[in-house]
Amino acid sequence: KIPGMNAVAEIRDIKRYMRELGEQARAAARLLARADSATKDRALAAAAAAIRRDAARLLEANAEDVAEARANGLAPALLDRLQLSAAGVEDMAEGLEQIARLPDPVGAITDLHERPSGIRVGRMRVPLGVIGIIYESRPNVTADAAGLCLKSGNAAILRGGSEALRANRAIA
Repeated sequence: KIPGMNAVAEIRDIKRYMRELGEQARAAARLLARADSATKDRALAAAAAAIRRDAARLLEANAEDVAEARANGLAPALLDRLQLSAAGVEDMAEGLEQIARLPDPVGAITDLHERPSGIRVGRMRVPLGVIGIIYESRPNVTADAAGLCLKSGNAAILRGGSEALRANRAIA
């Protein structure tokens, strides 16, 4: 709840926020769709480096999330998914580097067939635009999903669970 707002005003504010977020993501998607492979790979490498550089801050944010979730009675299985370790943070960074090493899917042509007329017909991989992903209790998904969307030239709107809010913000 937003202090001092009634329910109708709160809904209007959320609608405005989501519209603005969508417009920003759409503008980003147009830029990402034109980004070359080297640029996307450098961005992924920079994200991996930032995760490593800020690992202590990320783990601290995650510890706060876990403490709050434990106090709120989150189930043990969900607490386990929520918990990050130094090795888990390194896995996120390595995952982004692995994504960078993958071939760029944008522009790849598959299922190429020659028609009787001599015309060659196939499927070309192109970015979708904006991808929305909702997930919970796994802050590592923030890095994984963002990295895959970036590599494929798509903007992403990520909505992690409220129990991982601090860690998701730190990763982002």
